[in-house]
Amino acid sequence: MLIGQYFSRITDKNRISLPIKYRNELGKKLIIAKWYEGCCVIVSVEDWKKLLTKLTGRAEILTKAVRDTDRFILGSAFELDLDAQGRFVIPGNLKGYAGLSEDVTFLGLGDRIELWDTAVWNEKEQTVQENAGQTLEEMTALKNVNIE
Repeated sequence: MLIGQYFSRITDKNRISLPIKYRNELGKKLIIAKWYEGCCVIVSVEDWKKLLTKLTGRAEILTKAVRDTDRFILGSAFELDLDAQGRFVIPGNLKGYAGLSEDVTFLGLGDRIELWDTAVWNEKEQTVQENAGQTLEEMTALKNVNIE
């Protein structure tokens, strides 16, 4: 399971070192793509195939929202090959999309990793913390979730 928060830096050659915990879990061949709220998502090839099945196997493919989501995620995807030190090169368009500067944060979210610019993530995390109670109420109402 991919969990936890780790920090890294982008080198002058646009290389980022994937935390060893994630490397052990995911292997050396990964997929990176645009994700929601201004971050990138990193998944194993196996989990990418599952996502593809979910995205492309829908009857709603005829709706504009579904097609736009497919374009946004699938159209931005790149295969990543980790080098011997567990580093990968971040594609320029994804670096620009996520506003990645020198310092980056990896967030393990179960079956995927989100890659954030650290300053952007710090702001987002603060907002999430401030709204935690309200978010729990909304989740409980929407999904009939009870985590207490």
